[in-house]
Amino acid sequence: MKRKIVASLTFLLLCLTAGSALASLASNNVPLDSPVYLYLDKLAGMGVIGSDFKGIRPITRSEAARLVKEAEKGLPRKSVPPLAAELAAELRRHLADELFYLENPHQAVTGSLHPVSRAKARYAYLDGEARDYRRYVRDPGGEGVFGIGSGLRPSNPPDAVALQQGSEGTPLLENNEGVRYQSGSNLDLTLTSEARGGRGVTMLLEPRFVTTDGLINLRLNKGYVKLGGGGLELEIGRDANWLGFGQRGAITLSDNAKNFDLIKLSSPEPLDAGFLGKFKYALIFSRFDRVTTDNGVRQPYFYAIKASLKPDPQVEIGINLGRQQGGPGVNNSFSSYFKGLVGGTHEDNSNSLGGVELRWRIPELGNTELYGEFSGEDAAKFWPFVESYLAGIYIPSLTADARNDLRFEYFQGNRILYTHGQFSEGYVYKGMPIGHSQGGATQDFFLRYSHWFDVRSSAGLDLMHTVRGNLGRVDGQAIERKGGARLFCRFPLADRLNLGASLGTERVRNMNLQPGVNRNNTIAILEMVYWH
Repeated sequence: MKRKIVASLTFLLLCLTAGSALASLASNNVPLDSPVYLYLDKLAGMGVIGSDFKGIRPITRSEAARLVKEAEKGLPRKSVPPLAAELAAELRRHLADELFYLENPHQAVTGSLHPVSRAKARYAYLDGEARDYRRYVRDPGGEGVFGIGSGLRPSNPPDAVALQQGSEGTPLLENNEGVRYQSGSNLDLTLTSEARGGRGVTMLLEPRFVTTDGLINLRLNKGYVKLGGGGLELEIGRDANWLGFGQRGAITLSDNAKNFDLIKLSSPEPLDAGFLGKFKYALIFSRFDRVTTDNGVRQPYFYAIKASLKPDPQVEIGINLGRQQGGPGVNNSFSSYFKGLVGGTHEDNSNSLGGVELRWRIPELGNTELYGEFSGEDAAKFWPFVESYLAGIYIPSLTADARNDLRFEYFQGNRILYTHGQFSEGYVYKGMPIGHSQGGATQDFFLRYSHWFDVRSSAGLDLMHTVRGNLGRVDGQAIERKGGARLFCRFPLADRLNLGASLGTERVRNMNLQPGVNRNNTIAILEMVYWH
């Protein structure tokens, strides 16, 4: 029955997207690690892009091309630094096909095949050990909302605990789509193939080969078919997603864990919402792995909903929701689903994470951006509660030539963030959090400085400080403190071949909250990226 429901939903969405596919240009997504995002961010920071949405990623190549056209209209202004023209020219090289069809809307779109549209080869040497997020935290319950009041959530006995789950993955390398490196040498090769079936259909296939300790692991990193475009697009397959403004992490959904199979309905390009401004959305449906726990077999469905609104070119407002729900081993009655909507009980069959976010670009301060997210782990009477926070500031032009930028980001994950009683694996997929890479019950500080020598050459420094154990600590646990630094650079090797390198080191005190257990981690990475 459930398979029939999914099949029917897929068929319905195919019908809905058929009309859009005839009018819009379907295009594949820009990888989340592509420099295209850096280029567009810099152009927005120079004031020549105002219709960009940052809360829903990845964006499509067609949407990126639309933003390039917008940026080019603002280049003649005297106040725009020369770097802007270089960025726009480089983006034209990356998005040549999409810009051609955008500028020639009556041109017939023919089928095409790129056996290798992108290739990334990485060598990583790691001397380190990943932190284990598994720990008990005190869970007294009885919370209010915004730190005010109490009782929205049932109170627990004084000694009640919740179980944090998951793993860090690779020290000093977060958001790596679930790939974990081991101590010693690691080789990682990703090959991307793309095809177009006319105006309304595109496809992508991306295998990934990872060699660790002499063992070769092959996985399908991404693979999908897309129909439609413009204001309505259907994607079926496996892909990475990021919902939120954060650079180091996102509370609801990031590419920290392995990419999962999904059905996604979204608007690649903004829709006109009348006097409300511009609007974008994304609906994601998936299902997590079948696992056996102390509470029995669990295999919940997962869905995420994101709606973003720009009432003004300088302001973006977003609503996030991620939810695990139903499946074997939990109460799947109608009343249980209803209680999941209301929340705040021990009887519903869902694990929800939702909240609101705001981004404000300030032209009077050199287009500096302030952004923040308030998120609740579950809900009571429709209010998100048990709060977590992410806040940041991005200064795109520290100097008049816009060649220096700075970002600071702060994250505080509630002590029971990413935990749940019935889904005891928590908000985790393949052993890693699908939200923020640093996990729940955590405070994290992140600072990044970058300098641009030219459009393809840059260098920078990351500083990180993370604290675990100051929230919900139980007897026998110590406060874990992790401080680290990471140098990085990139520059061109050939016309369409870039070289990147990074070197990171960190000191972990009381690792895994064990008193007196300290650890130094170091990672060195060298990678080459080719793009067609």
